[in-house]
Amino acid sequence: MSGRVPPLPLEAAQARLIAQAPLVAIEHRATAECAGHYLAGPVVAARTQPATALSAMDGYALRSTDLPGPWHVIGESAAGHPFDGTVASGEAVRISTGAATPAGADTVLIQEDARREGDTLLLTGTPPVPHDRHIRPAGMDFAVQEPLIATGARLGPAQIALAIAAGHAHVPVRRRLRVAVIDSGDELGAPGHPLLPHQIPASNGPMLAAMAATLPVDVTRHGPVPDTLEALTAALDAVRQADVVVTSGGASVGDHDLVRPALEAIGATLDFWRVAIKPGKPLLVGRRDRQVILGLPGNPASAFVTGTLFLLPLLRAMLGAAQPLQSPLSALLDHDLPVGGGRTEFLRAQWDGTRVTLDPLQDSGALSSLARSNCLVRREAGAPARPKSSEVPIYLLDFGAFA
Repeated sequence: MSGRVPPLPLEAAQARLIAQAPLVAIEHRATAECAGHYLAGPVVAARTQPATALSAMDGYALRSTDLPGPWHVIGESAAGHPFDGTVASGEAVRISTGAATPAGADTVLIQEDARREGDTLLLTGTPPVPHDRHIRPAGMDFAVQEPLIATGARLGPAQIALAIAAGHAHVPVRRRLRVAVIDSGDELGAPGHPLLPHQIPASNGPMLAAMAATLPVDVTRHGPVPDTLEALTAALDAVRQADVVVTSGGASVGDHDLVRPALEAIGATLDFWRVAIKPGKPLLVGRRDRQVILGLPGNPASAFVTGTLFLLPLLRAMLGAAQPLQSPLSALLDHDLPVGGGRTEFLRAQWDGTRVTLDPLQDSGALSSLARSNCLVRREAGAPARPKSSEVPIYLLDFGAFA
């Protein structure tokens, strides 16, 4: 009966998966250790930044009404060491970038526009316009109680710095996920070991583990597991404590594909197992209590594409991401694109920042084209042919490729 059920459209399959993604527990972690996590609650400023007016330049703090001078220099305000007096008429204070603007002063005259003769300061250039141009006012960046970072936002270097500057040594995030990756198939051999002619190295497991490791997860790898129901059932039983289990291979409809019967044997429920995409049509999603099990295809390109479109969004959703699905960009074709087939396709390609070129090798068993690519070009089912320089949607695979 399952063979007569039409494959799910991509968006419907992704929506169903994300809707049932179980959120893991919230914990309060040191903000400096939260890179890659998603906020489980908003960050609201607990302080004002800057708390007092600061100088944006090296120069002299003085009263604008005293321009064009001269002035008598009465002291210095350095970053972390403010001048504790008040600037009176005809007076100036030497000031450095980031130092507190002393009381009484409303202007910073930059040092390039002044000359100092002993304690006398003379104007030699053009005064700032407006007069407070070189002063960062109190609250310029943010004020106490101001919302700064929304729930579900990913914490990168800038967000971590902002949360700490806002007075938060700890922030609420979801705990790290436990992910188990299982390689299955009699054709697989351990990496680095001698292989028989009918064998290939088990490369999908390390690939999927590396994909998952870009998020705050703890990954364990298992296998290669032999192609027997008993062996696969035992492997699934051994990873009951994982939040997510990912299998590679055995998710299609052949006589030797065992993931579905193995899931039934451990009491898991099957959600769906075919999606209208290429590569990657055979895809299985099951549940065991709160554990999610993803059965990905065995062909490496198919495993990579389904990992990109399903595994990573699932992990982001469980970690509390506000937007677990990747948003596409637009690029210009560097050549003609033929008409689309019967399924939505994701084609390996190279993007140079403007134009995109499809790799000539698109076979789902090819790893070399996957390693050469930095994006996937999306071609809809039945899409008409597109001429060179047409815009197409692309999904970036690795931002580091452009560094």
